[in-house]
Amino acid sequence: MYPPLGDVDWRYIFATAQAKTLSEKLFDPSFLTEMANSRSFADAVELLNGTDYAMSASVTNEELEKLLCDRRKEVKKLVSQLLIDDKIVEFLQARSDFANMRLAIRRLVLEKPLGSPTDYCDQGNIPVDQFEIVFEQEDYTALPKYLQEAVEAGVLGYYKNKNVRDIDIAIDKVEAEFQLENAKQAGSIFLVELMRMYIDINNIRTMMRLKFTEMQDGDIFMPDGYIDPSRLDQMLDIGYDGLAQAFAATPYYHILESGAGYVQTNNSFLKLEAAVERHFLGYLRSADQITAGHQPIVAYLMRKEHEIRMVRMVLACKKAQIEPKVIHDRIVV
Repeated sequence: MYPPLGDVDWRYIFATAQAKTLSEKLFDPSFLTEMANSRSFADAVELLNGTDYAMSASVTNEELEKLLCDRRKEVKKLVSQLLIDDKIVEFLQARSDFANMRLAIRRLVLEKPLGSPTDYCDQGNIPVDQFEIVFEQEDYTALPKYLQEAVEAGVLGYYKNKNVRDIDIAIDKVEAEFQLENAKQAGSIFLVELMRMYIDINNIRTMMRLKFTEMQDGDIFMPDGYIDPSRLDQMLDIGYDGLAQAFAATPYYHILESGAGYVQTNNSFLKLEAAVERHFLGYLRSADQITAGHQPIVAYLMRKEHEIRMVRMVLACKKAQIEPKVIHDRIVV
């Protein structure tokens, strides 16, 4: 089901113990289910009393977002302090750089204001204020090479079909290539395998969206995963009911089994996205098998980020008075 985790690194013995202790405090799956089943937004908020996410039932959207962003900043800062290897810290922080790049390019091509610094994540390798100056002056040479490549790819991706979604696809390719090389330079089997899994699953997402929109694009899949892009091209001609069986010999069978039929029946990717996150979480949880090493520390960060996303999603659904059944289709427990 999951790739290898890599070796033990006894330099991390105490940091690993701290990360595992914190992981035990992450929400139990039944807690998110209880939030989803709560009668109202106020009831869901009440369940959060005594947790990291305690808030008032009268909380505004801005206040809620600030609280969740603060929790994300805190865990990122802690993990950066626990990690000894600078290359692994760079790997984790680069995710924020690419997220900032996606947002900035969307606003650039749509001729919208870049927004305030608070719209961007301030825990990347590139400070937000420098990032903003670069885009205002349109002098991208001040950025590292990998972000210069992301700018070019994102802009070209958009103008190919003038589709905002193509910005993400183009930048995803640059990010995957850069981060895979980063993981190799860090000597982390765990991060290498995480990136190859990321590539495979992103390609599956893309394949499903191409099928749904009945578009053909043979040069859209990312290389360096375990699934050959040519095989994904072939999947575009297979019906939804045959997709899961086509992936039966891969670890991704259950993702297609859960998501493909739901896409066909409900015109929705909710269950596909939930199955994808469940697969990633399974690998991250397996990192606790490592007695000492960076793996449980990185896994804790990503699991905490997932928890924050789920809290945001459930509360947003409760505010919008969405039925619990729909929430259950998307949350990952």
